[in-house]
Amino acid sequence: MHSLDQIVLEQLTRWLRAGQHAWLCTIVATYGSSPRPAGSLFACNTEGVTAGSLSGGCIEEELLARLLAGELQTMQVLEYGVSAEENERLGLPCGGRLEILLEPLATTDLDYIEALLAAVSERRYLTRQVDLSDGQVQLRPARGYAPLGFSGNRLTQTFGPRYRMLLVGAGALSKTLSELASAMDYQVMVCDPRAEVLERWDGVALRRIPGMPDDAVREFAADRDCIVLTLTHDPRIDDMALMEALQHDLFYVGALGSPRTTEARIKRLRELDMDEEQLARLHAPVGLPIGSKTPMEISIAILAELTQLRSRRRLAALS
Repeated sequence: MHSLDQIVLEQLTRWLRAGQHAWLCTIVATYGSSPRPAGSLFACNTEGVTAGSLSGGCIEEELLARLLAGELQTMQVLEYGVSAEENERLGLPCGGRLEILLEPLATTDLDYIEALLAAVSERRYLTRQVDLSDGQVQLRPARGYAPLGFSGNRLTQTFGPRYRMLLVGAGALSKTLSELASAMDYQVMVCDPRAEVLERWDGVALRRIPGMPDDAVREFAADRDCIVLTLTHDPRIDDMALMEALQHDLFYVGALGSPRTTEARIKRLRELDMDEEQLARLHAPVGLPIGSKTPMEISIAILAELTQLRSRRRLAALS
């Protein structure tokens, strides 16, 4: 499973390698309610084949029609939703407005599109800077994900995973969860002190971390864009990870288990001198309460809650 950015970049790469012209469209600003966030990508070629999404429908259709009619030939910023009538016609939420950067691409742009694709595929961070005054594109390595920046004449956009997710326990649930999370732009790692369990991992390609989970949290998942999920059902492993994770201001710390298991876990953590402020950071039982039982259902519940919390964080940052 691939992220939306990867799907768009793969399609652009195929078109450009075949000598076709294409367009890359990026949402560079949103105002009010918007169906897709800033940084969302949409691409199309001269035959009307598309990849990605800007709004889920009408904007793409109108933009594609204008492109195929030859109305839009140069790099420019397009605005949608500038009036109530246009909002209604395009199906945008009330008051929503989008600014979209349109970039015509040719075979000369293949190198940098391939570089972006390689970074996304390998879950590395790479920043693309576009100068709208002359169309020049520069790439540089980045240490982590950063929100899109747009000043009107310059776009700065980081490609790569948005959040880092450390899974404690290399079991069946971790395999399912890592596949779905990787497709949603999480940088996923798995830690397990049981060498024989870690060696049997046959899920998606990711970093496998041997050793104790508290060391893994400290080294790989100790900032506010990190997620730690304990999934082993073994308190000797899970509690060590939680004791370390709850000392940091992480985006999310979750523990698998029933309400009864959670109650026992919190009691143990209190006895280990965890205070109430630290314990309040724990999401347990992990995920939204949707009655999930299977690994796929539990994975969906976890990612649904993370999506909900990411949306709240994004709205808080905008306000």
